Amino acid sequence: MRALLLRDLVLAVRAGGGFGLGLAFFLIVTVLVPFGVGPETGLLTRIAPGILWIGALLACLLSLDRILALDWEDGSLDLLATAPLPLEAIVSVKALAHWITTGLPLVLAAPVLGVLLSLPGPGYLWVFVSLALGTPALSVIGTFGAALTVGLKRGGLLMSLLVLPLYVPTLIFGAEVARRGTEGLSVQSPLLMLAGISFGVIAALPFASAAVLRVNLR
Repeated sequence: MRALLLRDLVLAVRAGGGFGLGLAFFLIVTVLVPFGVGPETGLLTRIAPGILWIGALLACLLSLDRILALDWEDGSLDLLATAPLPLEAIVSVKALAHWITTGLPLVLAAPVLGVLLSLPGPGYLWVFVSLALGTPALSVIGTFGAALTVGLKRGGLLMSLLVLPLYVPTLIFGAEVARRGTEGLSVQSPLLMLAGISFGVIAALPFASAAVLRVNLR
C-alpha cells in the first residue's frame, strides 16, 4: 500500500493534474469574486466562507478524472485488480493520494486566500477545520465517481454530473461550520454532521467503488 501511494503521488505530480492545477483554480476563483461582487467589505465578509468552500469543491472536481484514468489507459488497473492487495484497499489508497495532492494543499491555502475575501479573524481557524474535515469526503466520493465512469469516452462530464449532487451535503455543513465560526456562533451541530458524513463516506464508499470497478473490469 505504501508503494502504491508513493507511485500515485509521483504520477499525480508528473501528470500535472495534482496540487498545482487545483491551487491555481482556487486562487483564480478567490481573486475574481471581489471583482464580481464589488469591493464592499461587509458583503465579502458574509460570503467568504461559502466562496472558499465552493472554490475548494470545484478545485477538487478538476482532477477527479485522473484518479483511475491513467491506470486504465496503460493497463495498470487490470494488474492492480489481480494483485494480492484487496481492491477496496487500492481504492482507498487512490482516494488518499488524491486528497494529499489536491485536498491538503487547498486546506492549507484557504486561510491565506481568505485575506483576499476580508475573512474575519475567527473565521480562519474554522475554515481550516471545516475543510480539513470535509475534503477527505470529497476525495472518497470523487473516487467512487471515477470508478463509475472509468473507461468511458468523455467520462469526465458524466462523472461531474454524478458527483456534484453527492457533494452537496458536505458543502452545506462545511460552509455552515465556517460561517458560524466566523460569526462567533455555536458550530457543534454542523461540525458533528460534517464529521458524520466524512467518516461514513470513508467507511462505506471504498466497498461500493471496489464493487463498481469489478463490474467495469469484466
